Amino acid sequence: MVSEWFKQANPATLESLGKQYVLTEHGVKEDSTLLQTLAIQAVIDKAARSGEKSVVVVPQGTFLSGALFMRQGVNLWIVEGGKLKGSDDINQFPVMNTRIEGQTCKYFCALLNADGLDGVTIAGKGVVDGNGLNYWKAFWVRRSWNPQCTNKDEQRPRLLYVSNCKNVEVSGLTLQHSPFWTSHYYRCENVRALNLRILSPASPVKAPSTDAIDIDVCKNMLVKGCYMAVNDDAIALKGGKGAYADQDETNGSNENIIIEDCEYGFCHGCLTCGSESIHNKNIILRRIQVNHGQRLLWLKMRPDTPQQYEYITVEDITGDVTNFIYVRPWTQFFDMQGRTDMPISYGDHITMKNCTLQCRNVFEVQKSEQYRLSNFFFENLKIKAQGAPIDESQVENFTIKGVDITFDD
Repeated sequence: MVSEWFKQANPATLESLGKQYVLTEHGVKEDSTLLQTLAIQAVIDKAARSGEKSVVVVPQGTFLSGALFMRQGVNLWIVEGGKLKGSDDINQFPVMNTRIEGQTCKYFCALLNADGLDGVTIAGKGVVDGNGLNYWKAFWVRRSWNPQCTNKDEQRPRLLYVSNCKNVEVSGLTLQHSPFWTSHYYRCENVRALNLRILSPASPVKAPSTDAIDIDVCKNMLVKGCYMAVNDDAIALKGGKGAYADQDETNGSNENIIIEDCEYGFCHGCLTCGSESIHNKNIILRRIQVNHGQRLLWLKMRPDTPQQYEYITVEDITGDVTNFIYVRPWTQFFDMQGRTDMPISYGDHITMKNCTLQCRNVFEVQKSEQYRLSNFFFENLKIKAQGAPIDESQVENFTIKGVDITFDD
């Protein structure tokens, strides 16, 4: 059953967030060229020391900063016309224990960081800008020199990282031009991402690995009313990777995730399970408009990681995508780590219904002995496609009802 919590989706107001600490009233200058990390952090820390519910307000203007850390009892509000802009100097983002690419390790922190908090809101009508252009250029130069360069090899911060938190709201803002993943939630519970605009370009310089929202070992998360157009996956479900990922206590499941009433521009995957993911359960993607997404539902099956994707529902989708559902092995940086008894992975109870779409391929599936697909249910689909008909032999117990697929010549 879907709990009542998911129906409570009214965004916070500035007045509801406590005593206001406006940056420019506490020693921070409105100067887009002046790095003010310490001054901004001092305002956050001052609000925390007050001991009362409070909100740090970014007023109109552009404020340049390195890594900032939210505190218990302190919220953040960026007004319309206000911009928090990240430094393009990686030295402004300390290396610390964090979570990145399915592993807990030392890496650069994000522009905005929240860890171990209960009740934190980051909201407003303004902009958080990652200032990513120089990072993107550096990545592609490194990749041209070394095609095996990983995402972590070129040093880049994320825009927003929220970890070990409960009762989180991120709403109303534009999150743009992140050097790396745009927003990343790890081991969080009861998170609402509401009415966000999340943007990164595919040209003239591609913004590599700028996922809009990465959900990593989280429970109860609502993504609602957002617009996402990024040069990677829009929503990616993560949770761990590697031959022994299922035995690592820092990894885990994503459960009870709803993405609804959103609009997608260009992206690699509208809803992607993987490539660092071991278990996703009770996932709903519904009432979505897609414009030029590459894959509506993408199941990345890593042959070097035990995986289970189950009870995923995709419904009430309109627009156009390249692939309606895409299931293939994902072998980037493949490493069995010496394991010879790798368990079979599973995709089970996958429902696709009430969709009207144009696409190139309906059911793009590559057979593999390393995973099993079962209990797929397609109902009330009206699709104009170019590729081959559905191959039901790839799935055990495949139910198809009221599916109208028209193939172009």
